[in-house]
Amino acid sequence: MKKYFVIGNPINHSLSPNLHNYWLKENNINAAYDKIKLEKNEIANFINEIKNQKISGCNVTVPFKKNVIPFLDKLSREADQTQSVNTITFEDGCTVGHNTDIFGFQKAIEATNYNIKDKKIFILGAGGVCPSIIFALNKMNVFKIIISNRTIQKAENLKTQFDNVDIVEWGNCPAFDVIINATSLGLNNEKINLNFSNTINDKLFYDTIYNPTETNFLKEGKKLGNHTENGKLMFIYQAAEAFKLWHKIEPKFNKEMFKLLEND
Repeated sequence: MKKYFVIGNPINHSLSPNLHNYWLKENNINAAYDKIKLEKNEIANFINEIKNQKISGCNVTVPFKKNVIPFLDKLSREADQTQSVNTITFEDGCTVGHNTDIFGFQKAIEATNYNIKDKKIFILGAGGVCPSIIFALNKMNVFKIIISNRTIQKAENLKTQFDNVDIVEWGNCPAFDVIINATSLGLNNEKINLNFSNTINDKLFYDTIYNPTETNFLKEGKKLGNHTENGKLMFIYQAAEAFKLWHKIEPKFNKEMFKLLEND
């Protein structure tokens, strides 16, 4: 039986096993998928298990999307350009890092029917998934991207990758059409201490977090009369792309699959 994992720290919130094990069963694939919490110093040994084919592949979540890169043999074009990996495959004797977050985010935004072309985007956070979001937003021809991070150096590092982003200090809230929470604030019911009181009506509050389904950030956006969307569809679309990379099968979306993700 083949083994697949999602690695991260924290990892309890991940619903990846629910989704992948459902698809494995639906497609009669003799494999199992589980989640495992790692420390940074355990990454090399874990990836070595993939090289030795004791593990067939893995997903990568916060905070390791960049940390895994030095231990991989190759990167896909998107993973290389974003320096972010969320899926690892084993192909022709090599470990290969892929980025399916870009596709996942773009498809999820399209599904909201909120037109973000020529819009001003404000992103909270500068780690993990943020390069993928910026990459996707540029593909979707937004007008401006502004980022803010608690550690400003991380935001500055992103600017070396994407020279079209502006940076504001954490705590400031510039005018925007779309605000994206790309931090982990909300996983454990935390609040984002920004003043959104002037942000009323017809903006989009998007949270990459999908478990819980409604963070305090989304509750605040909804209370002010804005559109809100969590990261569930992004999560599903990126997972489907990873599944295709491993198994060469396009998994189906259905009501039963969505029920498996109702976890709070």
